[in-house]
Amino acid sequence: MGATQPLDAQPPRGATPVSLRDRLDEELKAAMRSNDAMRRDALRMVLAAVQRAEKEGRHRLADDEMLGVLTRELKVRHESVDTFRAGGREDLVAKEEAAIAVVSEFMPQPLSDADLRALVEQAIAETGAESPRDIGKVMGWLSPKTRGRADGKVVSGLVTQLLAARTAGS
Repeated sequence: MGATQPLDAQPPRGATPVSLRDRLDEELKAAMRSNDAMRRDALRMVLAAVQRAEKEGRHRLADDEMLGVLTRELKVRHESVDTFRAGGREDLVAKEEAAIAVVSEFMPQPLSDADLRALVEQAIAETGAESPRDIGKVMGWLSPKTRGRADGKVVSGLVTQLLAARTAGS
């Protein structure tokens, strides 16, 4: 986890917005000024989720923690799209997909399959993992490096596959 700050911590005067929270706040203000209701509502939804997480943790979230919140929000939106599509509510599907597009702008670039595989192989080498029993060590090493950039299920599946191949090859 990143360094924590009190909830009322403010950036220094004259500082340019560089943190994820500052970017979200600035984008919300811009959406309000331009009367972009869909974008404004999506950003408010994200900022509300961030504030809930900050209240639960009793500290201002660092960028890596905020990425976790954004990832959860995206997952909820994707599940909503599936549910609305199954219910024949295309109007709500369009609204959720628009919200997904807005939130996705703040996510880091996803890892390519080749980059992810290289990172998993590096994690296995660094942790000295030998068998699928060592998946916890490998995932612990990988989690901060893949947060927001790769789906945890995909990462876990790749780790399991590569560790199983090591065991079979031995």
